[in-house]
Amino acid sequence: MITPTTLATADARARLHELTVIDVRTPGEFAGGHLPGAFNIPLDQVRRALPDIRAAADRGDVLMVCASGARSENACAILAENGIPTATLSGGTGAWAADGHDLHRPRSTARAVWGMERQVRLSAGVLVLLGLLLAFFLHPLFQLLSAGIAAGLVFSALTNTCGMAAMLARLPHNRPRAGELDQTLAALRER
Repeated sequence: MITPTTLATADARARLHELTVIDVRTPGEFAGGHLPGAFNIPLDQVRRALPDIRAAADRGDVLMVCASGARSENACAILAENGIPTATLSGGTGAWAADGHDLHRPRSTARAVWGMERQVRLSAGVLVLLGLLLAFFLHPLFQLLSAGIAAGLVFSALTNTCGMAAMLARLPHNRPRAGELDQTLAALRER
């Protein structure tokens, strides 16, 4: 089985011209800033894009990127299961920007939305508060909603997965527009 590798931001920066960079964040997050020359293939679309990613890996090294490294590690695992060698950017775009490297931002940022981590924090906070308020005003059993969210956050931290992020990624503002992924895959094939 293929083992994905990890690249530090300095190494990725030095090799950027020879890497095929695939950003697995949502289109809204991608529009908010991404590595120069990156292609946007959201994590939940990676399996659909396997033939094109395999072709890119046959031409050269592929670097998977997300906000912090967790989603890109998941993408690398999917690709490794399918015999496609890839690397992930250590710390993701957060580390890239923190190390002083520029993120490409399209001129029109109308598509930009909050990052997934921020969306999860807002959703979890709202649900915890809702559970507490409902428990206070209606019935104490509503505290279970808050407890369930807390348990989910603990599970998320221990497993480095996030079910809430997976659900939020399916919302319309986090999905590729019609034909957007097909255009990205066509551009990836032409590279």
